[in-house]
Amino acid sequence: MKLYSSDVDRLGMLSSQSLRATRLVVDSALHTMNWTRQQAIDYMLAHTAEPKDDVVSEIDRYIIYPGQATAYMLGQLEIQKMRDEAKQTMGERFDIKGFHDRVLEDGGVPITFLRDKIRAWSTAR
Repeated sequence: MKLYSSDVDRLGMLSSQSLRATRLVVDSALHTMNWTRQQAIDYMLAHTAEPKDDVVSEIDRYIIYPGQATAYMLGQLEIQKMRDEAKQTMGERFDIKGFHDRVLEDGGVPITFLRDKIRAWSTAR
């Protein structure tokens, strides 16, 4: 898709991936390993390029919403899988903008609903 026009842009993408991975660690550790709020903050500060105020805000959100980071990552992986399947099914007819329109048009929906919708879309064309 040619989203990154320079090495610096690509480094930004890698930094974002690192942040998402770190979120999975702290979300899980807070709720299964009894990490304290401060341990989670320290971990994120040590493993990301995020400013302290942003890290504190994220940790406070994970404390009250267990599994949020995990749910977002699972959703991302499922949507990537749907995109790959649609590309395979549609071949040259696959349209990335159309795919994203289908994913976004109903707002937040259960992943099973979205999967069925994308399969119907990709086979109907």
